[in-house]
Amino acid sequence: MTAPRIRPPRVAELVASRLREDILTGRLKEGDVLPSQESLFAEFGVSPPAVREAIHILESDGLISVRRGNVGGAVVHLPSAERTAHMISMVLQTRSATPGDVSEALLHLEPICAGMCAAREDRAVEVVPYLRAAIDAQVEQFDTPSRYVPNARRFHEALVSRCGNEPMILLIGSLEVIWSAHESSVWSDERHPGDPMEPKTMRAALRDHNRLLEAIAEGNAVRAVRLAQDHLGAARRNTLAAGRSKTIEAKLISSHDR
Repeated sequence: MTAPRIRPPRVAELVASRLREDILTGRLKEGDVLPSQESLFAEFGVSPPAVREAIHILESDGLISVRRGNVGGAVVHLPSAERTAHMISMVLQTRSATPGDVSEALLHLEPICAGMCAAREDRAVEVVPYLRAAIDAQVEQFDTPSRYVPNARRFHEALVSRCGNEPMILLIGSLEVIWSAHESSVWSDERHPGDPMEPKTMRAALRDHNRLLEAIAEGNAVRAVRLAQDHLGAARRNTLAAGRSKTIEAKLISSHDR
């Protein structure tokens, strides 16, 4: 049996791979501008078309954006939960997944993060202050209904981002971004101008957040998981009752978080 032929990588792919490695290892940072194409020609000893194709590959990866004009150049963008969420939301939309599907996934996954936060030995420094800051913002702007959802979401985002496990932070954080965009669209003034979230619902959520913070501060992982499950179940019902889309709308991510 003849072994399949292995295609050698093209020059442009090799150049893109080198630049991609520079971005992912931190040698090139968020907001940096790649050297000019003339400099890249000289550095890699390749033709102008190969460099242009390499830049196009990195742009397709979402690792750079190309600016035109006098201040042009290829600007570096690090991978993020927001950009990952946009890609995931497009895949979910093609599969006709609903916001209810996303919130159900979070109903199972986010409480795990709550338990992990409570189990951290350094939670007093690395978890509690971030959750408390989110709650303080909720309290300070409680009488401004338009700020309720963004402030409440910050608590949930902090719960995930402080769990201490990078794969969990990225994957669950991406789902948080998708759900947050849907939730914000449901409770926006444009969609529900005369039907804001009820104050009693807002008070109940704030009470749940405080109880969850207490459990995490005490290091009670079992209680933190249970409280997170109960709270997410109630929040899910409220938002899905107010607005249910047939499928995830990827455009909400591009307009809301990117």
